[in-house]
Amino acid sequence: MPIIGKSYKLQMDLVAMAREQRSSGDLREGLVVKILVTGGAGFIGSNIARQLLARGDEVHILDDFSTGRREIIDEFRGSARTIEGDIRDLDACRAACKGMDAILHLAALGSVPRSMEDPVTTHAVNVTGSLNMLLMARECGVDRFVMASSSSVYGDTAVREKSEDLASAPLSPYASSKLAAESYTKVFKHAYGMNTVALRYFNVFGPYQDPQSQYAAVVPLFASALIAGSSPTIFGDGGQTRDFTYVDNVVSANLLALECPPESCGEAYNVACGQSVSVKELFEAMRQRLGGAAVAIEPRYEPPRKGDVRDSLASIAKVREGLRYEPLVSFEEGIARTVDWYVETTSATSQPRSSGAAKLA
Repeated sequence: MPIIGKSYKLQMDLVAMAREQRSSGDLREGLVVKILVTGGAGFIGSNIARQLLARGDEVHILDDFSTGRREIIDEFRGSARTIEGDIRDLDACRAACKGMDAILHLAALGSVPRSMEDPVTTHAVNVTGSLNMLLMARECGVDRFVMASSSSVYGDTAVREKSEDLASAPLSPYASSKLAAESYTKVFKHAYGMNTVALRYFNVFGPYQDPQSQYAAVVPLFASALIAGSSPTIFGDGGQTRDFTYVDNVVSANLLALECPPESCGEAYNVACGQSVSVKELFEAMRQRLGGAAVAIEPRYEPPRKGDVRDSLASIAKVREGLRYEPLVSFEEGIARTVDWYVETTSATSQPRSSGAAKLA
């Protein structure tokens, strides 16, 4: 149960003491850093966990495996502690937060189409679940909380380049849920003094992204279809643009957010490359990288879907200043690495073919 009643002041005094002990500057200074990655069995979370382990951190993963996959964290056995739990369960959140120095909160129900079909569950996981994590992080004296938000909070505004001072105009329950959760992180900074950061990801792609999910994103679906020799589906005319961002750039932003100064906290930051690429251009880059028979494959076109935005391009000026972020991997290099990874993985596992119906948000 949450802290309530007469014990509240005493509990908060203990929280303040714990926070003071944990917030003496750079998280890397001194002993091994204990970091909780919620959603660590997912695509982005597993990539982050892998990098944290490589640099010597103690990593704990909280995941309910509703969308996360056990097989992609098999390599972490013996290295990371895995906790199976749901962020809608306050007790599970409390148990996972105890003893942590920082939390990277990526657990969520993604996908615009999913949220259109089931907005209640999307809200419960993405908003209430995020609030649960913030509450338990505060109760346990965790001073640093970094949350995965989304470029979808901007909606389909007329302004081409999306900067953080642009008014939000979400078009889907998913986008609304991310904006609400993001708002809570700001409140916890300004009301309670917790060092929080929200990172607005722009169309992340890379290794370990699942093409088999009903709500899979566009890059793994294109890769799966092209490797199988089939035509992927594009919703709309293919002229819609995105700021496709290789996952290593997102991992870097999370690591920077763990160590940024307190004055940079309580803010939302775009994480992207600052490069506009159309879906047609993405498709062409991927089939050219594959070569051979893939270059002759043409996509199928279907009507646009509700909730999808037309164009999405990030300004990364704020994150450059606040977190000292720079894209490490370009779109072109990221596509080459990703296509090569899917070729190798498909050859090794002989995965079943995907329909290639692309999700963009």
